[in-house]
Amino acid sequence: MASPSRRLQTKPVITCFKSVLLIYTFIFWITGVILLAVGIWGKVSLENYFSLLNEKATNVPFVLIGTGTVIILLGTFGCFATCRASAWMLKLYAMFLTLIFLVELVAAIVGFVFRHEIKNSFKNNYENALKEYNSTRDYRSDAVDKIQHTLHCCGVTNYRDWKGTNYYSEIGFPKSCCKQEGCFPHRDADKVNEEGCFIKVMTIIESEMGVVAGISFGVACFQLIGIFLAYCLSRAITNNQYEIV
Repeated sequence: MASPSRRLQTKPVITCFKSVLLIYTFIFWITGVILLAVGIWGKVSLENYFSLLNEKATNVPFVLIGTGTVIILLGTFGCFATCRASAWMLKLYAMFLTLIFLVELVAAIVGFVFRHEIKNSFKNNYENALKEYNSTRDYRSDAVDKIQHTLHCCGVTNYRDWKGTNYYSEIGFPKSCCKQEGCFPHRDADKVNEEGCFIKVMTIIESEMGVVAGISFGVACFQLIGIFLAYCLSRAITNNQYEIV
């Protein structure tokens, strides 16, 4: 049992730890909201690009949404544990933070290692979508139209990619290849965008994924601070048998 004088001396230290940890937990909670918003934004804004990747890639926005939700719940738990000054709850909070940090670290490494496979997967799926364009009227045809219309591009590498497709031999270039609204390109190359979509799409994906990766990396590193603070406060409470009055 620590002496009253020693406990009196450690109260300011523990109070300081609690204040800093509460501030950290609030910021951590905000990062969860940001990840949740980024996941929703990715689902809405990048859905066309994800739909032309493999099926696993389409789950990326849901992973961010799920991670953001978990962080929000965990941040709420951490705030409660800090206010209660419960040593075992703080240790549990630190353990959860460590687990999330490791998961995010592994996900970042996997994404970096397989970044070239992601490019190849998109290019192959885009080429297949052109070959089968409008034959089944599936989501890939819609994705091709949205990408070509939004980015003002045509084909994978250039507009000539369309010339080997069944759609071109029967109808011509799709309207999404038009340089301007209201045109009917048919077989006239001067009415379509000559630049291909692959480079443009890759530029956008790398840029947007860079934002997502940067936010995710920042959140992961930020968690190290929380792990340290939660562990120190828990240890201080345990060693000095501090109790909230």
